[in-house]
Amino acid sequence: MNRRKNIWVAVVSAVLLAAGITALQSAAPPLEPLTPFDLQIRKNGQQQIEDGRRTFRSDTFGNQDFWGGQLRLHEAIAKVTPRQALALGLKVSSRALPPDLVAMVQAGRVNLDDPAVTRTLLGLNAILGVTGFFDSAGNLTSVGLQCALCHSTVDGSFSAPGIPAGNIGQRLDGWANRDLNIGAITALAPNVTPIVDLLRIVDAGTTEADVRKVLRSWGPGKFDAQLLLDGKAVRPDGRSAATLIPPAFGLAGVNNHTWTGSWGTVSYWNALVANLEMHGKGVFFDPRLDNAAQFPIAAAAGFGRKRDAVDLITSKLPALHAYQLAIPAPTPPAGSFNAAAAARGQVVFNGKANCDSCHVPPLFTEPGWNLHTPAEIGIDAFQADRSPDRRYRTAPLRGLWTHVKGGFYHDGRFPTLPAVVDHYDTFFKLGLTPPEKNDLVQYLLSL
Repeated sequence: MNRRKNIWVAVVSAVLLAAGITALQSAAPPLEPLTPFDLQIRKNGQQQIEDGRRTFRSDTFGNQDFWGGQLRLHEAIAKVTPRQALALGLKVSSRALPPDLVAMVQAGRVNLDDPAVTRTLLGLNAILGVTGFFDSAGNLTSVGLQCALCHSTVDGSFSAPGIPAGNIGQRLDGWANRDLNIGAITALAPNVTPIVDLLRIVDAGTTEADVRKVLRSWGPGKFDAQLLLDGKAVRPDGRSAATLIPPAFGLAGVNNHTWTGSWGTVSYWNALVANLEMHGKGVFFDPRLDNAAQFPIAAAAGFGRKRDAVDLITSKLPALHAYQLAIPAPTPPAGSFNAAAAARGQVVFNGKANCDSCHVPPLFTEPGWNLHTPAEIGIDAFQADRSPDRRYRTAPLRGLWTHVKGGFYHDGRFPTLPAVVDHYDTFFKLGLTPPEKNDLVQYLLSL
């Protein structure tokens, strides 16, 4: 009996010990006091974020030689009125405006039809994503573009007579500017010959009129990043091949930055965009672009092995990457969704709809290789086939409420979230009821 009692005591003690160890393991251990190297890490992180923010908001990477020197875009911008600039989706930082100008704007004493005001805003570095270069006499001599042009907007906190809401305010870095008509802005350039020359690699009959027509077909919030790689300006159905500008927030832990893959991680896409899309001066390497069958323009132009004499990009990439990863997805505004319905929708998301099989919380994309074939998600392959891996990325869902303008999916094919839910319900034969669909939409809006 004593032997049996001792065995039970030993078993119970072992179970209690294991439970205690498990409890200790599940509790977050207290952090040790910071060491000198810990302090160095913290200082480096803070400095990287500061330097990255400066690059994101201010650096042209020398691309004024292309936008100003070759396309002469500054000549067109010098004639653009503030009213026209705002209509093109350009945003103005209220923080960059001096108090006297703020007072004049709010009093309605600034002529919104005077191009001189636009030049003044450029001189103040107040137009997001655009840098003006001036001579000693104050003449606009060139213009360069920054990351913030496409991937920043404003909160609309500044209001004034005659200015539509949402055009002036404090910066919101990482947000996709779904009002920006970058194609129409580029089409204003007096000289589009550099673009014509590249497109003639795939179509010798390309004219300036053709280029301007293509650029104007993109529309607000869209950009065709592959146009000068493969020359495919339109889809098989005749619609524009441009895709929605993606957000640059909530990317920490997310593989693949773009709608299609596998172009690469955030750091890869920063290098590609700065070199090949923004036309900055730097070094870029991707031998996949040597594939003339898939990327005829890039292969002929040597874009996959670009090496400029002066590199103004590579040294900026680490800090730019750190800053972008630090930008959180924005929290939905109070009252923008039904909380009770969202709670029910979360159950549908993780259960009957099986959304979490790909959109894994809390990343809401797959941890790892987050790519799928077009057949796996039930859509056409056109845009996927323009990427190296011929697949689509599982887009992270946090901040989805900011995407409402312009539609959903890479090309905005679904105008609303209910349309997205209907697509998956039909394709995967989920059998969702109307209330379940509504609850699921409310949950998506809550992320």
